[in-house]
Amino acid sequence: MRLRRSVVALTAVLGLALVSACNSGDDKGTDSGLQKVSYQTSFGQFGREAYAYVALDKGYFKDAGFDVKITPGSGTVDVMKQVAGGQADYGIGDFTAIVITLGKQKLPVTTVGMIHQKSMAGLMTLEGMGITKPSDLIGKSVGDQPGSTNQVMFPVWAKAVDIDPTKVNFVASPPPALPTLLSTKKVDAIGQFVVGKPLIEKADKDGRKAIMLPYGDALPQLYGNAILARADVAKDHPDQVKKFTAALLKGLDDAMKDPAAAAETLKKYVPTTDVGVATEELNLMKPYSVVNDVPLGAVDTDRVQKVIDTIVDAQQLTKGALKPSDVVTVDLAPKG
Repeated sequence: MRLRRSVVALTAVLGLALVSACNSGDDKGTDSGLQKVSYQTSFGQFGREAYAYVALDKGYFKDAGFDVKITPGSGTVDVMKQVAGGQADYGIGDFTAIVITLGKQKLPVTTVGMIHQKSMAGLMTLEGMGITKPSDLIGKSVGDQPGSTNQVMFPVWAKAVDIDPTKVNFVASPPPALPTLLSTKKVDAIGQFVVGKPLIEKADKDGRKAIMLPYGDALPQLYGNAILARADVAKDHPDQVKKFTAALLKGLDDAMKDPAAAAETLKKYVPTTDVGVATEELNLMKPYSVVNDVPLGAVDTDRVQKVIDTIVDAQQLTKGALKPSDVVTVDLAPKG
């Protein structure tokens, strides 16, 4: 009997200790009543991603009812897979790459808003590398991560600028190595967003200027980065998606109005941030997100169809394989 009472007492003590550990550990810093949400950036934690940290820092996510954890993404296709598999609730990816990917594999994701009204994707080189126009790429090497936005979109752009994509050699390269590979002439160009210009120039010890071949110049109908959500969440919890998107876009609005402050905010959360480079990235990004009187985040169904038609024309998608509703939940996005 005495042994039984001792076992019961010991069990009770262990139970209390376990409850205490849970209350003081896993939920630390979490406000009760907030829904935990995971968000992935499109690629890394560069200045171009600062708007999410602004939304976090200014309490826009909290005000909308969310406790958001931001993690760095590693490219559109991977972010899509993370969202589809439930490892992330929301993410960011290039819209053209999203369309091409969904045409090849039926991942349960949908677009619910746009970060960029124009594509920022393209190829970048340096002065003296012999590349100033698309035709100069023939026979040259381009460093990029396999499956990256720039590489996935390349055949579509090549069609538009009338070059043979098979005559350009893509070299598989991890993203952190790209600036060095270019500056040391291991490759002739790299896949890069327009806003990567200050980062690439800073990495070049010879002080050469970067030369950009932006896809959007030849393909102005293309959107840039888009907000991704899992398809079932968009269908079953539309109010949640709208609130999250609105909070994220408030962060984008603030970042576009004050890039320097947004860069400082990013540094609070990512100490390795170069504030000067991040500020310049956001300044370069502004005309791609803020376009005339188009509301931030807006999506236009007719334009989505034009994007699909462009990809079909470039033979990167079978005609009839996709329609706008297969890639965008228009009702959840701001109207263009």
